[in-house]
Amino acid sequence: MPRSLVVVAAGVSEPSSTRLLADQLADATRAAVSARGEAVDVTVIEVRELARDLATVMTTGVPTPALSAAKDAIATADGLIAVSPVFTASYSGLFKMFFDALDPEALTGVPVLVAATAGTARHSLVLDHALRPLFSYLRAQILPTGVFAATEDFGSSELGARVSRAGAELAGALVQSDGAVAGFGGPSDLGAPPALRQGPRPGARHRFRGPAPRAHRRLTPPGAARPGRPACTTGRRTPATRAPAPTTRDRPGLRRSGRRRRRRWHRRAGSTVPR
Repeated sequence: MPRSLVVVAAGVSEPSSTRLLADQLADATRAAVSARGEAVDVTVIEVRELARDLATVMTTGVPTPALSAAKDAIATADGLIAVSPVFTASYSGLFKMFFDALDPEALTGVPVLVAATAGTARHSLVLDHALRPLFSYLRAQILPTGVFAATEDFGSSELGARVSRAGAELAGALVQSDGAVAGFGGPSDLGAPPALRQGPRPGARHRFRGPAPRAHRRLTPPGAARPGRPACTTGRRTPATRAPAPTTRDRPGLRRSGRRRRRRWHRRAGSTVPR
């Protein structure tokens, strides 16, 4: 069964650099999914064409048929590519209205590739400061690589490399491989977790203490006899026994020496010597 990929392009002009970047990301994702032996169906939503529908649903609360079809496509999508132009250091208002009109749970767990276009590279932080917080609030699975393209970036090899890497990440999220590719039916190393070692590596030294971590050392069982200390039968350490401090009741000499010191002090001060 082919995967379903929805591309949301919020460009406001025709032709649009936002739509151009969205098509490049969709083509890169389609190629990466095909390389994994799967097929993908791509649906493009031009938010500019839904401007009146979004204004209607925001003012009346009643969605139009065109907006309902777009919401159904988002609800059944396996992945999403969201591309917005940058207006005043953030995404466009039309882009935000579209995602405000969606159901709150529509993007929960859906892999999302974020991208943005602008006239200058000064707006490149919009991915981290605007788009990622938006989709984090919607509980989407945001891919690590986001793509920002300024006007001078189109046609450069750097932009092509970022688009290819982002498309490969989205394809890997769409094709959740558990050891076999569905198109071939054989074993594959795509997505296979690395083998976990049992215990410390031979000859490894701990960074701070000893030749190995504390959990892998040979510890003496609780209550066992140790050098200089008898075995404890209760399973706890035997508290150290200390002799009590001597008191004047145990040693009367302490009491007499204290009296002598007080008498000498009173004689020197010229006061009455207490008895």
